[in-house]
Amino acid sequence: MPILIDSVAILAGFALLIWSADLFVMGASATARNLGVSPLIIGLTIVGFGTSAPEMLVASIAAYGGNPGLAVGNAIGSNITNIALVLGATAVIVPLTVHSSILKREYPLLIAATLLAVVLMAMDNALSTIDGLLMMALLFILMAWIVRQALQQRKCASNNECEVDSLSSEFDQEIPDDMPMSKAIRLLLSGIVLLLISSKLLVWGAINIATAFGVSDLIIGLTIVAIGTSLPELAASIMSARKGEHDIALGNVIGSNMFNTLGVLGIAAIVQPAELALGVLSRDLPLMVTLTVIMFIMAFGRRSSAGQITRFEGSLLLAIFVAYEVVLYFSATQ
Repeated sequence: MPILIDSVAILAGFALLIWSADLFVMGASATARNLGVSPLIIGLTIVGFGTSAPEMLVASIAAYGGNPGLAVGNAIGSNITNIALVLGATAVIVPLTVHSSILKREYPLLIAATLLAVVLMAMDNALSTIDGLLMMALLFILMAWIVRQALQQRKCASNNECEVDSLSSEFDQEIPDDMPMSKAIRLLLSGIVLLLISSKLLVWGAINIATAFGVSDLIIGLTIVAIGTSLPELAASIMSARKGEHDIALGNVIGSNMFNTLGVLGIAAIVQPAELALGVLSRDLPLMVTLTVIMFIMAFGRRSSAGQITRFEGSLLLAIFVAYEVVLYFSATQ
């Protein structure tokens, strides 16, 4: 009976996370647009933060409760899931064609953030408070740079000196521009409250399941929690791709992974510094880095002006995800 209750808590937590993340993103985006913020800036910052809000709250609650392995596993596992499962499944359903020059400039930032996180953790096999502060500082610097790029692009396009970036056009169509401010704020506040409740519920159920089956917090974070907290990205990417908004589909993954790498790991390190569990440096981080490079090669490695991720490449990513989950299963059972 306790396991049944814990399972229901996890499922309810996931359902509330997806709903609350959607409310938060919609409310925050509409609020910012009503305040005159451009759709491109909203999409690159607020939407990216909103889709990673579940991971951030889960990591904070898990670390504060003395389960840093769950927090680290959630961050790394979400990055792996975003590329291998979310991007893979999206490309299988709708092959992606990427035109945005902004994403091409943003991608090296993700590479730099990923390498920084790996180096900081590999130096002492731990996440320290200093590591967390460095990650959060870099996150704010990168966000400032991205906002600056968005402002320059808007100025360039308004002066007819360059074409409007395809990503900007897609965000302009997606972000609501007619929502009353009172409703936007109501959605924003509701999303925040439900995010807190659902994150707490999910962490409680996941820790109890891990304890009952003798599985490490890291494995639970890498599998159940990572997949669950990546569901908003999966839904958003597939929906965007089916509507022809391919740049948003890829941008969701790039932005979410950047926030996961610097924000989620950074918060976890500040809340509860801890040594890394066995397998993080030898198994999980190398795969995260490898998938990040593979995503770049698939999306931007061709000589043509537009990047492409084909169905075959999507299937390859899904195969990698399945193989990784099998490895984690055997790691847990042993």
